[in-house]
Amino acid sequence: MTTDLFHCEREFSPADGEKGRLFSLPELEKAGLGALSRLPVSLRVVLESLVRNLDGKRVREQDVRALAGWKPKAPRTDEVPFVVARILLQDFTGVPLLVDLAAMRSAVERAGKSAGLVEPLVPVDLVVDHSVQVDRFAAPDAFRFNLEKEFERNRARYEFLKWGTQAFRSFRIVPPGIGICHQVNLEHLAPGLQHRDGVYFPDSLVGTDSHTTMINGLSVVGWGVGGIEAEAGMLGQPVYFLMPDVVGVHLSGALREGVTATDLVLRVTELLRKAKVVGKFVEFFGEGAASLGVADRATLANMAPEYGATMGYFPPDEATCRYLEQTGRPAKSIEAFRRYWKAQGLFGMPRAGQIDYSEVHDLDLASVVPSVAGPKRPQDRIPLDQIQPRFRELLARADGYARGAAPARRVSVELDGEGQELSGGGRQDSDSTPDGRATNTSTLTETEMMNNRPTPDPVQGPLRAGFKSELGDGDVVIAAITSCTNTSNPSVMLAAGLLAKKAVARGLGVRPTVKTSLAPGSRVVTDYLEKTGLQTSLDQLGFNLVGYGCTTCIGNSGPLPGPIEEAIGKNDLVVASVLSGNRNFEARIHQAVKANFLMSPPLVVAFALAGRVDIDFEREPLGKGKDGREVFLKEVWPTAAEVADLLAAARDPETYRRRYRDVASQSPLWGAIPSAGGEVYAWDPRSTYVREPPYFEGFSAQHAPPGDLRGARVLAIFGDSVTTDHISPAGSIKPKAPAGTYLQSHGIPVADFNSYGSRRGNHEVMVRGTFANVRIKNLMVPGSEGGVTRLQPAGTEMSIYEAAVAYRSQQVPLVVFAGQEYGTGSSRDWAAKGTALLGVRAVVAGSFERIHRSNLVGMGVLPVQWPEGTSAQTLGLDGSEVVDVEGLSAGLAPRQQVTVAIHRKDGRVERVKATLRIDTPIEADYYAHGGILPFVLRQLLARG
Repeated sequence: MTTDLFHCEREFSPADGEKGRLFSLPELEKAGLGALSRLPVSLRVVLESLVRNLDGKRVREQDVRALAGWKPKAPRTDEVPFVVARILLQDFTGVPLLVDLAAMRSAVERAGKSAGLVEPLVPVDLVVDHSVQVDRFAAPDAFRFNLEKEFERNRARYEFLKWGTQAFRSFRIVPPGIGICHQVNLEHLAPGLQHRDGVYFPDSLVGTDSHTTMINGLSVVGWGVGGIEAEAGMLGQPVYFLMPDVVGVHLSGALREGVTATDLVLRVTELLRKAKVVGKFVEFFGEGAASLGVADRATLANMAPEYGATMGYFPPDEATCRYLEQTGRPAKSIEAFRRYWKAQGLFGMPRAGQIDYSEVHDLDLASVVPSVAGPKRPQDRIPLDQIQPRFRELLARADGYARGAAPARRVSVELDGEGQELSGGGRQDSDSTPDGRATNTSTLTETEMMNNRPTPDPVQGPLRAGFKSELGDGDVVIAAITSCTNTSNPSVMLAAGLLAKKAVARGLGVRPTVKTSLAPGSRVVTDYLEKTGLQTSLDQLGFNLVGYGCTTCIGNSGPLPGPIEEAIGKNDLVVASVLSGNRNFEARIHQAVKANFLMSPPLVVAFALAGRVDIDFEREPLGKGKDGREVFLKEVWPTAAEVADLLAAARDPETYRRRYRDVASQSPLWGAIPSAGGEVYAWDPRSTYVREPPYFEGFSAQHAPPGDLRGARVLAIFGDSVTTDHISPAGSIKPKAPAGTYLQSHGIPVADFNSYGSRRGNHEVMVRGTFANVRIKNLMVPGSEGGVTRLQPAGTEMSIYEAAVAYRSQQVPLVVFAGQEYGTGSSRDWAAKGTALLGVRAVVAGSFERIHRSNLVGMGVLPVQWPEGTSAQTLGLDGSEVVDVEGLSAGLAPRQQVTVAIHRKDGRVERVKATLRIDTPIEADYYAHGGILPFVLRQLLARG
């Protein structure tokens, strides 16, 4: 039961003649809790949740007073218990989350209690968007083919998800082929304003994808958490976080002609990475922020994980209301939204000096220039006019790709057409010349491929054997307009279509060595591209629709043609991908592609036309047109006016209402999936997709107090910037890898392996793929790449999984040593789950990414932080040591000092003081219970 301890509940009129209630922040300020009107808007939204959910247990009076008394530069020691309105899941993290809930129900049933005790207490939406792979591309039937392939590969998972929809009352699913979770959330799921039992309050959420932050562009407070934290939130636990600094970003001026929202976000990512905003709230304000529409704001908000912030928030104003209207929200709910925020004194974009921030960074929008980011990190911005010298510099640097000073090379490659369905534009049958005339030649020259152009009647079909080309360093082999950051933004999507239209009109095409794809975040994008006629031009260049969902950006780019991949590997070529997504970490896009560049959708088209990233667009043409004249980028780049003329097509409320009225009916394949019944899932021990996890084996109602860690062996030593892409199983499963061996032992042929992401519901597969990324470097095995280590004390080289099994048989605990920014990247709960299941009891690092650190605690793994200037390298560790972590047995306190005792093989013992990165009291409780899941389960059993 909640209580209005501060007497701030008031009547509220959401519409003429209607009455409701709200918890008034202005009244709270009058009650003497501080100058709340000076607080950042994002903090006031969280404060409203605390006041509304004040019950003396989950949320206490001191929690409210602590947040109300927030000071811009005070030390951060208080935790905030944030009760969110709803939970958003995507399928890669949602499936294992549902597996855990099902396992909890099985454990409750074994304990003799009602399985119904385990039930989400807030609404949960799961959007299936991470399972589609680009198998077919540049073909009219690519979408149908890839969708059917997705259902074929993932039938077992989808049957399990369907069981969840009938087993849990508050669990809804958006089926495959509809859109990506962030864009569907932005366009449809987010109500803007919530109301329950007559009480109105701001929408808020956490999601199991770090890019949940896109919704901050719609003035919704929310961010990404691990599936572990999301489970606790679903089961009634607040989302606990350390009271943050709030960094203000003051935007002024306006973007110049030719500059896109993507260019802006790459500049902001660079700016805020340097400002070190990890773990902080970022709030945009000022006249420049007010001038941006919600689509542009969402682009900036979506990249918050890339600049390291918990979120990138935009306060509500009339632009927010316009977006709600344009996307088909009911007029009545929009008016309630406007009235609510005005009643709370929070409507309108703050101007300079109105809010107190921990620090402020100024950015003049007019200073932003066209840019890309790469080749390995989103924050490494490169002005477009510097891409050529920068790429050449990277190619020559020994630490860039271990290529030394080797010159750029070009090799011949002969395409056999396998796996490609080509359509129109540059994707011509080898019997056609650039102008479409029939010819008897069986090959096209490199020049002809660069300059080929669409035929009046596009040729369909695969390339024939004997289609010869060249491939070299800097050549683009993947060009993907892919979902998440940009496809929710009509201005950049229309710009891509306009550039394609102009290129086609001039006679330009894309050579067949470039794998092109278009994967929008919702079907609305297809509607407006078709309505404006721009999809036809994109098709002619090979940017046919391949699916709705995360594709290239998460590594589901699909295979490259065999001869191309063979040429890359055999000649150690540094080829490139260009994509409009948000992440480009090593081996993420495709394991054969070492240089990956983020950019706006129109620039993706431009680089696809050029065929290489080693280009100076000012001086070098995209190619030659049908008249034989050179065509430069500036000649086909769309103007702001041209884009604006088409925006009305993307702002049709009826289109959004039609698309989201009944999403299940738009997926006949989903409707055909059978569903099992029952409250408790019937686990199939033969399944290689969904297995009951071991988290509750030997579970007891009481927990043992934690003690010191003794006698641990070192499983791995890593350097700086190890990401969750390095740690967590992701991408394809190799036949000779431990996970591949496991699947084959269960009768699964290599062709049916699917991806790690699709098998996240099977811990046996996932634990074998943890730390198995082909690019990860364990410094215990110098000069190696991949998931290898040395089994001590003999020093035998083997896979990390095999070593972990050997240590487990000896009951030896494990530790991992790492450098700075450990765990950067997506909120992958399996990066923590896999670590725990391997037997790792502690990770000692220079610093941690926020979500991964929290997830480690949630799985009962100690995060320990080296003191400044100390690392495994400065200590001269080689992995032969035995390690203790001392100072835990007397009890746990947030950020307490512990001692890492290092027993060297020569008998010396060295003790290093370090910080325990259990940051809040609730995290101490989680760890003491062995993780969040046992903690929550014990609470449920005590309650039931």
